[in-house]
Amino acid sequence: MASPTESDDHAGRDIVGAVVKACTLLDHFDTTHPVWTLNELTTASRMNKTTVHRLMTTLIHAGWVDRTAEGSYRIGMPVFEIGSSALTQLDIRGAAQPYLSEIAEKFGDTAYLMVPADEGAVCIDRHEGSNPLVVAGISIGSVLPYHATAGPMAMLAFSARIRDRWLTQDLPAFTDRTPTAPDELLTRLEQIRSKGYALSNSDYLTGVAAVGAPILGRDAAVVASISVGGRAETFEGDALSAKVATILAAAKSLSRVAEALPAPGGEH
Repeated sequence: MASPTESDDHAGRDIVGAVVKACTLLDHFDTTHPVWTLNELTTASRMNKTTVHRLMTTLIHAGWVDRTAEGSYRIGMPVFEIGSSALTQLDIRGAAQPYLSEIAEKFGDTAYLMVPADEGAVCIDRHEGSNPLVVAGISIGSVLPYHATAGPMAMLAFSARIRDRWLTQDLPAFTDRTPTAPDELLTRLEQIRSKGYALSNSDYLTGVAAVGAPILGRDAAVVASISVGGRAETFEGDALSAKVATILAAAKSLSRVAEALPAPGGEH
C-alpha cells in the first residue's frame, strides 16, 4: 500500500492542470452572472489573459462554451444536458424526502425511494420509522432485482424498456415465492399496471412485505418508485389499505414533480 505522500504524488501526476483551470473558469458561470467577457474572467480568475483566452477557445471548440454576438462567453448546451441528467435524481430525492419521512412516521416502517438502472433498481434514499424492520442489504446505494420487492416491480411493470432488457434473462429465485416463470411474472405485472401499485410478500426476503408505486415523468416515463416495507404481518387488512392509499397519493404527487423535470433518456 502506498504511503499518503506516495499517493498524493501519484494523484498529482494524474491531474491535468489545464483541465483544472478550465473547470475553475466554468465555476464562475451561474444564474447571477451567466455571461462573461474575457477581461472579466481574467480579473475574476486571476489567471493570465492569454491563458484564459486559450482555455475558453478550447471550451468553445469542445462545445461547452458559446460566444455571444458581442464576443462574450456563455455556457453551451452540453453542460445543461449533463446538469439536467444529474438534477433528475437530485430533484426527485429532495421532493420525496417529506413523503418518505411522513410514511415512515405514520406506519413505523421503512420508506424507500428507488430509481431505475440497467443492473436493477437503485435505492437512493430511505427513512426508518419508529419500529423498522432491519433489512440487511437494503440501504442507500443497494441495487435490487426488478422481479422481486414492490418498488422495483412497480418500475418493471410500467417500463417497457426495463421489461425488454430484464425479462430476456434467467431470473434467480430469492425465496420460494419469487416469481421467475415468464407467464407468472407477466400476469403479475399486468395486475400491477391495472391497480397502479405493486405488493410483495416474502418474494425477496422471507417475512418482509412491501407496497410500491411508480413515479412517472414526461410521457409516462418511469423516473423512480416510492415504497414502504416492513414485517409481513403488518401488511394485511386495514393496515395494508392505508399503506396502499398513502403510497399511491405520494406517487401521484411526486409524478407531478417528475413531469416538470427533464425526461430520462428513452425510458418508456
